[in-house]
Amino acid sequence: MKTLLNIIWVIFSGLWLAIGYYIAGIICCILIVTIPWGIASFRIGNYALWPFGREVVETRSAGIGATLGNIIWLIVAGVWLAIGHVVTSIPLFLSIIGIPLGWANLKLIPVSLMPLGKEIVDSNTVLPRYQQR
Repeated sequence: MKTLLNIIWVIFSGLWLAIGYYIAGIICCILIVTIPWGIASFRIGNYALWPFGREVVETRSAGIGATLGNIIWLIVAGVWLAIGHVVTSIPLFLSIIGIPLGWANLKLIPVSLMPLGKEIVDSNTVLPRYQQR
């Protein structure tokens, strides 16, 4: 079922959202100082391309640097990517088949706003390890 949802997702919204993250990542890597944001953007772009069956968890080792980096990301790119998720989710909610895809879009908003200090894990095998902490 996850594979089918991911295929439908790629067709209707995942490809465009992933391209947006990849463009943000390329811009961040070109500016050299912002390479950590570029790497986070590529990571989230891969998650936006194939989200079902994976979850976003916070890493405990993230410190003040991740917080400051998230504030800068929020101002520069996070708001625009979150708006892209909202705009993409609205037409998906209009059909019954698109409702899970709309929820997946909304699930991506927190990580698009604050990407540093987050890790994307497989929800079936790795997630119980993070819940025990």
